[in-house]
Amino acid sequence: MRNLREIILTLAKEYNSRVVQYRRDIHMNPELSFKEEQTSKYIQSILANEGIKIIPINKQHSFIVVIEGNGEGKTIGIRAELDALPIQERANVDFSSKNDGVMHACGHDIHMASAIGVALIMNKIKERWSGRVVLVFESGEEQLPGGAMAVLDSAEFKSVMPDIMFGLHVLPEMEVGMVGFCAGRYMASGDEVYLTVKGKGGHAALPHTLIDPVVIASNIILNLQTIVSRSAPALVPTVLSFGKVEANGATNVIPNEVRIEGTFRTMDEGWRDKAHSLIETKANGIAQSMGGSCNVEIRKGYPSVYNNPALTGNAKKLANDLLGFDKVVDLEPRMTTDDFAYFSQQIPSVFFRIGVGTLNQEPSQLHSSSFIANEDSLQTAIPLMTWLVLNNLK
Repeated sequence: MRNLREIILTLAKEYNSRVVQYRRDIHMNPELSFKEEQTSKYIQSILANEGIKIIPINKQHSFIVVIEGNGEGKTIGIRAELDALPIQERANVDFSSKNDGVMHACGHDIHMASAIGVALIMNKIKERWSGRVVLVFESGEEQLPGGAMAVLDSAEFKSVMPDIMFGLHVLPEMEVGMVGFCAGRYMASGDEVYLTVKGKGGHAALPHTLIDPVVIASNIILNLQTIVSRSAPALVPTVLSFGKVEANGATNVIPNEVRIEGTFRTMDEGWRDKAHSLIETKANGIAQSMGGSCNVEIRKGYPSVYNNPALTGNAKKLANDLLGFDKVVDLEPRMTTDDFAYFSQQIPSVFFRIGVGTLNQEPSQLHSSSFIANEDSLQTAIPLMTWLVLNNLK
């Protein structure tokens, strides 16, 4: 594979200016989740012009790209996301968003450009490998219920079901040229928690005549934290946070109800289900013990991302071979979410990170209006993903 390694690196450089322009075009024309019609058409046109097979998914903006090698072999899948975020861009670049209030603030433009680059290289050298490469361009990753399950459930995807899935994601805290891996549990599941605490409102100066939902809500918020500290398995990362509380009373007015919104995140599916029951039981019990009531709604989000340990270990070794040991790091698990999790729950998978930070510059955060990924990262992402695919086709 030594000769093939040099060919991959050479082709990545050869295609670089094209891929950078694709990235900039995508960045300038972002579309929100499940509305990525033009983005989808744009990428399909690029690859169709190269003679690459496109499989649209019925009633979706998601689509599949299939490249056949020279003979029978494994099927390796790659996922890239099409959608942007509802953010007004403040990044100072000459290819900033043309669409008011919409921005590629999570690096999906880099992910798409990387997948295009991999497709171009794999198609160029298809006589040199056997098997099949399936690239999934997925709609709606940023918005529940996400687009991954719809892809997995589609007849089109099932007809080309991969043996292995790969995905990448930008990481602004890591410099360009660096990549990171985490075997096993990597990213959390993410559920939305909505509580409506009901009591009896009235004049704040007459608390003895009321059932104060503000006090009940306060007790619920504090006591639910014991689910994390006293009920969660000690070795399973768990977060229960409440970021929104609405009482709509006044200095001298106790409202009839209080609304609370939060998130529950963990990395074990069995514990996840048990925790949902505990949240409901505890919230209802506390409210009833204080004379009120609590309606609990938990909207189940993405499951946890699980990186197959053997595949991840091998991917890390391959990255060392391609990039050098000083460019590859071990990552800690993180409590953010990604709907690549659905693929990882059904197919042996590896989801890794690509550095997009610039040396000696304070990194801008994902999902911020000033976020901009360093596009030099494409010269790491494209050859590495291609290298991983080729070595796993064997």
